[in-house]
Amino acid sequence: MKIGLEIHIQLPTRTKMFCSCPSTGSGGPNSRICPGCMGMPGTIPVLNKEAVLIGIKIAKLLNCTVPDIIWFNRKIYFYPDLCHHYQITQYETPIAGKGVYYLGKKPIRITEAHLEEDPGIVTRSGDGSLTDYNRSGMPLIEIVTEPDIATPAEAREFLTALLRDIRHVIDLPDDGERTIRADCNISMTGSERCEVKNVNGLKNVEAALTFEAVRQTKVIKAGGKISRETRHFDAERKVTTSARKKETVGDYAYVCESNLGRIDVRKLTEGVVHKESPKNMAARLEKEYGISGKVSEQMVNTSVKLAELYEYLAKKADAASALKCVTGPISSYWKALESSADEKKEPLADIVVQFMNDRINDVECSIMIRSLITGENIERTAALSEDLDALIKRAIADNPSVVDDYKKSEKAANRIIGFVMKETAGAYPSADIVEATKRILDRM
Repeated sequence: MKIGLEIHIQLPTRTKMFCSCPSTGSGGPNSRICPGCMGMPGTIPVLNKEAVLIGIKIAKLLNCTVPDIIWFNRKIYFYPDLCHHYQITQYETPIAGKGVYYLGKKPIRITEAHLEEDPGIVTRSGDGSLTDYNRSGMPLIEIVTEPDIATPAEAREFLTALLRDIRHVIDLPDDGERTIRADCNISMTGSERCEVKNVNGLKNVEAALTFEAVRQTKVIKAGGKISRETRHFDAERKVTTSARKKETVGDYAYVCESNLGRIDVRKLTEGVVHKESPKNMAARLEKEYGISGKVSEQMVNTSVKLAELYEYLAKKADAASALKCVTGPISSYWKALESSADEKKEPLADIVVQFMNDRINDVECSIMIRSLITGENIERTAALSEDLDALIKRAIADNPSVVDDYKKSEKAANRIIGFVMKETAGAYPSADIVEATKRILDRM
């Protein structure tokens, strides 16, 4: 099985790719359009510099080469959602050349990533078709991989990691307005392949590829041949259906977009500094602070801001003390802390330094951190903590095998956590019970 993806991501620019129409807004259908994005005769496209800068950031994230000179092409095809009957895209000089993205230690080769404009949206109804051109001209980057993905599950894992990194590096909001779509190419024989177009959502990507793997396998076993075609995915029925014969490059009759000319991006490329990706951050934390890869990934996946707080505390105190506090009470109350983490990092650092210097023990440290985050009276917090600790210790005494099981797997703590939650019937926040149980088991 060989799988390759073509990932389409709308870029977070203020305006569209080749005109000044806003890229977001609350108006109804066809409320963000102009003669330019409607393809009216006499209009000339003007390239969005912001989109080019974002494209370069993504190129660097994907370890791709960026050409010195770029230009755009017209990809000619006729469809109602494409006003001027061609799409302005990059064919000969993509903003990102060959690169690689590592899924763990496995390299997924990147063929290219190119900038282009998004078409409009056609909605079919019983009375015919309706077209909304608000999306027409939206800045888009298409990332094309080599067929290095081995399974539908791996495709989902790859997309999850890649999109998390891209969202962070280019500040792409997860607000549901800017779309992310994938064309899924799959071949069971290594020769002819099918492409499932415009699949939305990670679960749907995995489901579409899984259905295609089963369908193609059945065709081959029955002595049939896989036709090179484009298919659609029905998200409700979880099936793919044939749409049309797959086009080839020659079908599009690419020509140069002479209105935009040749664009020198060398200075832009030299000046672009993108943020550290979550994946790279987790690897760096593991290397620099000697923490396990699993823990560093868990921190970063919870929140890059949490990982940044850990690094700040590790520099103020030491890596071990900071890790114990971050993976303990700070993680337990992270939702309450996240919005005010910057203003509370100094007092948190003071507590961690006290813990590092043995001026307070781990219980006192946990109480002080919880009190700082929640604003609770520290005496009340301490009293509640003592009662909870006593209950947890009794539960462990009644189930002594948990101690050895916990050393093999942290999941063993769930037996005590579940029991205590049931016994206390909501008297304590679940975060308190989880943090206290793990803290006590860590000391046994």
